[in-house]
Amino acid sequence: MDLIKAYAAQAADQPLAPFSIQLREPEADDVEIKILFCGVCHSDIHTARGEWGNTVYPAVPGHEIVGKVTRTGKNVTKFKKGDTVGVGVFVDSCMHCENCKKDLEQYCTNGNTQTYNSLSQDKQTITLGGYASHIVVTQHFVLSVSDKLPLEKVAPLLCAGITTYSPLRHWGVKAGDKVAVVGLGGLGHMAVKLASSMGAEVTVLSRSKSKEKDATELGAHHFKLTTDEGNMSELADSFNLIIDTVSAPHNYNEYMALLATDGVMVLLGIPPEETPVAAFPFIMGRRSLVGSLVGGIKETQEMLDYCAEHNITSDVEVISIDRINEAYERTLAGDVHYRFVIDMATL
Repeated sequence: MDLIKAYAAQAADQPLAPFSIQLREPEADDVEIKILFCGVCHSDIHTARGEWGNTVYPAVPGHEIVGKVTRTGKNVTKFKKGDTVGVGVFVDSCMHCENCKKDLEQYCTNGNTQTYNSLSQDKQTITLGGYASHIVVTQHFVLSVSDKLPLEKVAPLLCAGITTYSPLRHWGVKAGDKVAVVGLGGLGHMAVKLASSMGAEVTVLSRSKSKEKDATELGAHHFKLTTDEGNMSELADSFNLIIDTVSAPHNYNEYMALLATDGVMVLLGIPPEETPVAAFPFIMGRRSLVGSLVGGIKETQEMLDYCAEHNITSDVEVISIDRINEAYERTLAGDVHYRFVIDMATL
């Protein structure tokens, strides 16, 4: 096994720092990838700082990975050396449960293996992610990436892109549908781009007036301040679908009332505390409150192909790896438009 460069968190209260890790030798079905760019997701911060209570240190975050194939195992038929590829939120699953058989590996009933800080399927190792020079992944979980788009802007599609694309597709968004996006951050800005590209009439719901200009430039047709009670009353019974990307505590009931009959509100953000919901809005409008978690490999490839065809990428700020701790603080402060991406050549 080769020793490679990486950045790792050694403890919850320590900054990320240079670290060396062992890269496993590719087996028959594996693809070795030289990482070119890796996006910075809020999940990286939660994990590095032990905020979900399950971090195994040293931890190497990163699950928005784009790179080039450097080696392949003898059974690999989908990829060859030099191909541009991506790796997303998970790198393995049981492959035999009902969900895996239906291309829903993200909901593997036996537990998928996340790209970092996750137990491998053989229960022998903990995965290490994309803040590294290379990664080895079994071919089923490697994705083809078009060279038509800037790769640094493609990297966040592997998480922020598929997290928003999947519910839009699952609930059948089409031309003329009215879609609201709550929150305009890393996830929200992708939801706006994707929903508007599908022909939906998109409204951004935000507490910050400063987001209006960006919302319009990203493709939103309307912008409404949720702090204005008049706006909320005016929007009652309006939307077919609401994509809620906010991870801070907020009142779901206020947004449920904005759904039309049979409307659906999809939760993508995970607030740190439970939020009570009232039965009345559900019953009176046959409305639904649901959640969604990224997409399976088939759907993620579909998303990448769709984005290449429609020229859709994330808005990013590219940083060198030695600025990762600064990037974490700026992410927490909301000081990024809209995703940090690490240029791994700086490792």
